[in-house]
Amino acid sequence: MTSLTTKSAVALLTASLCWGVALAKPAAAATAYVDAPVSLPIGMAPHRCGLFETCASTRIGLGKGDALIRLSAIGVMPEDIGSRVWLNGAAIPGSIKASRQAAPELTFEYFLTDHVSVDLIAASTRHELAATGTPLGHLDIGSTWVLPPTLTFAWHFRPHKRFNPYAGLGGTLAFFHNTSPAGGVVQKLNLGVTGGPSLDIGFDYQIVGNWFFNVDAKQMFMRAHAWANDRQSGAFIKAHDSLDPTVVGMGIGYRF
Repeated sequence: MTSLTTKSAVALLTASLCWGVALAKPAAAATAYVDAPVSLPIGMAPHRCGLFETCASTRIGLGKGDALIRLSAIGVMPEDIGSRVWLNGAAIPGSIKASRQAAPELTFEYFLTDHVSVDLIAASTRHELAATGTPLGHLDIGSTWVLPPTLTFAWHFRPHKRFNPYAGLGGTLAFFHNTSPAGGVVQKLNLGVTGGPSLDIGFDYQIVGNWFFNVDAKQMFMRAHAWANDRQSGAFIKAHDSLDPTVVGMGIGYRF
């Protein structure tokens, strides 16, 4: 009787241990399942930041390594601070005036450091030229297109901020093309390549995502040299004009 009881107890204990192991296995499996990565439902893709959307991954402001392309509307306003006019080699009273003009402008900018960027602008504007106060009165000289590529190094005061003002210093080289004489007294017209330093101030403001609103003003310092007619024509005109144009613009830029 004792031996049977002992065997029964041993059998009962063995069965209990086996049952406990069997119960433990699903628990371990369940734990392993919970710790595995959870997949997205079929047909759902991870969210991507849209072109006109500010997301957690969007960098705020501008800084080292950023490259922008900007399209602006600009106004070009020649100052015509001072000019001199010669007729057949003799100085005569009079001054040269160039008309104001509006045009689109394309800007490429790259940030060398968080604070320093370099940019190059490309634009071309058409201007009417006239001489006033001469012995012949008002004299239409002609028209010309000017292409003034300007390279500027700017210091940005608030990198990695939505509002980022800057000031810069650079240089302009102006080419004149598609020049047309006015006719009448002026039968031929030539203008020489010119250039000079330029000052720049403005700001960028991050609107949304990688899009930026820009306001910019440049003051360029340059003299234009013009020659009208041939030397043997009897009406050879030479003029020097301090154009010194002020260029103001507003535009939208995108960071790549």
